[in-house]
Amino acid sequence: MTAAVTPRGRKPARITPARWGIYAFLLITALFFLLPLYVMIVTSLKPMAEIRLGNIVALPDVWTVEAWAKAWSSACTGLNCNGISVGFFNSVKILIPSVFVSILVGSLTGYALSFWRARGTNILFTAMMIVAFIPYQIFLYPLVRVFSFLGLGQSLLTIIIVHTIFGLPTMTLLFRNYFSALPPELYKAARVDGAGFYQIYGRIMMPMAVPMIVVAVILQVTGIWNDFILGLVFAGRENLPMTVQLNNIVNSTQGERAYNVDMAATMLTALLPLVVYFASGRWFVRGIAAGAVKG
Repeated sequence: MTAAVTPRGRKPARITPARWGIYAFLLITALFFLLPLYVMIVTSLKPMAEIRLGNIVALPDVWTVEAWAKAWSSACTGLNCNGISVGFFNSVKILIPSVFVSILVGSLTGYALSFWRARGTNILFTAMMIVAFIPYQIFLYPLVRVFSFLGLGQSLLTIIIVHTIFGLPTMTLLFRNYFSALPPELYKAARVDGAGFYQIYGRIMMPMAVPMIVVAVILQVTGIWNDFILGLVFAGRENLPMTVQLNNIVNSTQGERAYNVDMAATMLTALLPLVVYFASGRWFVRGIAAGAVKG
């Protein structure tokens, strides 16, 4: 048996000044983002009598979830006092089909483009990336005119189509880059066995793309759920999403402004993206490492 080799030389310092600097930077960054979240949570759990004292960072003397219940079921959004729950269910109706259709079409398009090796493809993919980052506001008026011409107007179908359109460039690039990184022998073996285009897509490619699907779901859920301007313009009065309802609650003042209700409504609005992210964060990192940024 060979003797174990021990490292030689001076033992490195456990904590160097550079490492102290990294820790300080991370601590300051964490406080920068967590302090507003802390203030929102403790304010939502205080009665108004404590909030009037002005100590926003103090823990509540009397813990209460009354503001959360009021924000959910009875807070006023203009003339209606049905709480933010109406906006929650509207957002769910918008979110589920928008996420499903955009990922389905984007993955299928990305799968088809992964075979495309023609000259000028890099120019096309660069253009798609640029379009994905153009501000939505530039397209608002043209889209309003197009949907008005088609007779769709403001409706649930309209807002689903809009979210699908704006999600397609990013979804297509994600799946195209992922499928392009897979060994081409997979396609060839499936074709030898008699599988067609859609069979390879449904039975081989998509089961292998689970990490990328999770990345796409997180991106789409976060973007669609947090959207304000598109929902306000295209959804219609009966389908206003949760973010629009939150704005109406905060800006509907009747007598004393209930800051605890405003904070509770804000936390309820942000709850679903937070749950999705923390529940699937491990898959998100795995999908990014598996090819989301390759190309």
